[in-house]
Amino acid sequence: MKRSHQTAPRGRLRRLRRTELPVDTVELARYLIGQVVVHDVAEGRLVGRIVETEAYPIGDPAGHAFRGKTPRNGSLFLGRGHAYVYFVYGSSFMLNVTSEVRGVGGGVLLRALEPLEGIDLMQRSRAATRLTDLARGPGRLAEAMQIDLTQDGLDLRAAGLLWLAATAQNPGAIGNSVRIGLTRNVDRRWRFYERGNPYVSGPKRLRE
Repeated sequence: MKRSHQTAPRGRLRRLRRTELPVDTVELARYLIGQVVVHDVAEGRLVGRIVETEAYPIGDPAGHAFRGKTPRNGSLFLGRGHAYVYFVYGSSFMLNVTSEVRGVGGGVLLRALEPLEGIDLMQRSRAATRLTDLARGPGRLAEAMQIDLTQDGLDLRAAGLLWLAATAQNPGAIGNSVRIGLTRNVDRRWRFYERGNPYVSGPKRLRE
């Protein structure tokens, strides 16, 4: 299934209600496939449809919450539907959606988006023009969507500039696989993606 590029009229976007978000990290990772991230910035609106996620649930040694709450990961413990943003490799930000009840750490990493609106702004942010490369991979996603540490801890369900939305478009078939680039708990099939979508990251065997 190869999707063509689509735009997302503002009138079709609605904020997801917190009650719609599953209170379970793995369930939320699957649920978010096909949902939408919106970031209203000074230059305009950036919109991307989520096509790939990874779950980092309670007790996962690969997750940032595994050793408990720290100044760096405190946003993971705010309750589901908040942004947890962190900086890695000295160059990239990563956007996660918190996934458990308040006081319990868990999150879903957003790994890839299908750009829908504000594509010219994304291209400028990324210094790239190829549509499929704009937000394929978590570092590119954050750069395209102008995400940095200033968004860490934001409530993605409250009125604000960064939020989660739903559209009428249903996702295609959803696949799952092992997560990418880990050295701990590597066999868990907690990565979810829309099968055949050209915006999904990773090797071909993990996209079909």
